[in-house]
Amino acid sequence: MTRLTIALVGAGSMGSAVGKLLSASGARVLTTLEGRSAASAARAREAGMEDATLDELAASDFILSIVPPAVALDTAERLAPALTRAASKAVYIDCNAISPQTVATIAQTVDATGAAFVDGGIIGMPSSPKLYFSGPHAPQASALGDAGLAVRLLDGPVGAASALKMSYAGITKGLTAIGSAMSLAAMRNGAGQALLDELAESQPEISAWLASNVPRMPPKAYRWVAEMEEIAAFIGDGFAEHRIYEGAAGLYARLATDKTATDALSRFFSETAR
Repeated sequence: MTRLTIALVGAGSMGSAVGKLLSASGARVLTTLEGRSAASAARAREAGMEDATLDELAASDFILSIVPPAVALDTAERLAPALTRAASKAVYIDCNAISPQTVATIAQTVDATGAAFVDGGIIGMPSSPKLYFSGPHAPQASALGDAGLAVRLLDGPVGAASALKMSYAGITKGLTAIGSAMSLAAMRNGAGQALLDELAESQPEISAWLASNVPRMPPKAYRWVAEMEEIAAFIGDGFAEHRIYEGAAGLYARLATDKTATDALSRFFSETAR
């Protein structure tokens, strides 16, 4: 079997975890460390990823973009000149938490280079991610299933994988937002302990889920702001419920810098976990 060369743009917790899975399977994994933090560079190297130029990335078998939602389009635009120059072009897979509308714009950018584009969405923890792919070129990405990744092909157009990710994240991260907002409001008004007790008695599954997920949220809150905005765009301005996710974006923006609130949430849900 020919050894795959896979470029991975983004060495955050999810990107480095995917890179490690690919490296462990025997694939050659490239990335670019230009402008990355020392922590990101260390994660990439620990995952077995090699620093490379943009031209080297563009000539790989696949490019996986796993970056914060706010820079997904910028990433494609940064790689577009190298993809245009490449004689043998990578299949570009956008794996970011972005709306189908944003995916369509990225697909146009990649299509103009002559490279194949695949819409992707990642669901799961970094330790066990599942990658969903859609669009006419998605079958090409099935090769990643032999390179250590859990791959699911969707029978849908470009945008279907991202729609799945938006819907799933809208439920899970939306519940985290609702649980955080209501818990903070209860504490501000003297009903915190009563809320904990009532949830434990009448909604034990929700109580346990919030106790597991809310305390893990604060370090990620800054990244979830753009994701909530993408979910709002996915729903569309014509539907009143898009404002739920505009509100969630505002909440996560506040919690990204409000240590008093996040410490209060951690203490609050530590009581539930006992």
